[in-house]
Amino acid sequence: MFMNFFSELRQAKVPVTLKEYLMLMEALDRDVIDKSVDDFYYLSRAALVKDEKHLDRFDQVFGHVFKGLEKVTVGMPTDVQAEWLKALSDKFLSDEDRKMIEEMGGFEKLMEMMAERMREAKERGEDGDEDGKKGRRGKDGSTPFGANGYHPEGIRIGQDKGRHGKAIKVWDKREYKNLDDSVELGTRNIKVALRRLRKFARTGQPDELDIKTTIKETANKGYLDLVMQPERRNTIKVLIFFDIGGSMDSHIKLCEELFSAAKTEFKTMEFFYFHNCLYETVWKDNRRRNVEKIPTWDVLNKYGHDYKVIFVGDATMSPYEITYPGGSVEHWNEEPGAIWVDRVTQFYESVVWLNPVGERHWDYTPSIEVMRQLTADRMFPLTIEGLDKAMRELVRG
Repeated sequence: MFMNFFSELRQAKVPVTLKEYLMLMEALDRDVIDKSVDDFYYLSRAALVKDEKHLDRFDQVFGHVFKGLEKVTVGMPTDVQAEWLKALSDKFLSDEDRKMIEEMGGFEKLMEMMAERMREAKERGEDGDEDGKKGRRGKDGSTPFGANGYHPEGIRIGQDKGRHGKAIKVWDKREYKNLDDSVELGTRNIKVALRRLRKFARTGQPDELDIKTTIKETANKGYLDLVMQPERRNTIKVLIFFDIGGSMDSHIKLCEELFSAAKTEFKTMEFFYFHNCLYETVWKDNRRRNVEKIPTWDVLNKYGHDYKVIFVGDATMSPYEITYPGGSVEHWNEEPGAIWVDRVTQFYESVVWLNPVGERHWDYTPSIEVMRQLTADRMFPLTIEGLDKAMRELVRG
């Protein structure tokens, strides 16, 4: 059963290793947890999951393997599921729980009853009784099957809680669904992904207790000698250029979340706005964009080569706006935007472009292809997975 759990995790692309699996088995042999499914769930999750983005897939596999009842169909031999339940009970159920099950006639009887109930429900096409009154057999009745049915065995199918509190816990809640790397970003998800872009150093005033050195010096000198040290800080410097207006209006919420998360994660961060393509000026306040423009040359001269540069934009425009003088839709630009983007990529070693448009649409937009070439194919979709890859690219730079 546990090997099946391990195999299905691998099939679901949760990167578990044999070493981690053996560590889990050793923990079970040493009885480090009580005999409960809840405790086993948390133990196995702690031992096997190394990244938050895999938590949702872990929950799905756990529910599939250890709930198991979804596989019961009419005509399936009940001794298979009975054997599975017996093995599970030997590991997790108390003596009192097993006694209650025996009073019902044992696991074989339990599985026969369940198969019969499922057969009846399938014939009726609903969860109610023959009179169409839902609940007497499954939802609110005394059968051990169904969402709120009560019985010491307490088998539940497909709901996250029961009224009687007796049912075996299900894993349908999927509380970590929004951390999966295939879903859209939220502020919390962005923070998790941005944390890959870190370089810690101890700088500033020594205002934090150095416990290890304090213990060593105290032991050497024979009296308490407190040693202080500067706080560890993220020394990464980030420069972000946000595309604003036009087609980016539909991505405002996502950009706001990215901006909020970045301000929290990076102590040294500067940002500027542009429209469609980078030209000779940028701005800090969109309400005064026409009167308080900042020359792009000043930005390049002020912020050094050690800054990590992030462009955020959909890169959706006419290719003319990128490749020709006067291509801007707002003003006459003497130099093509492509020249300014190239200057940034030449001046800074670490540059990426985050695109909120789905990657599957990129090949159908010529301007996106042009911008990908200008950024040396360092354009990434604004998803958890894309942001994770972008941060890894910046770390390498």
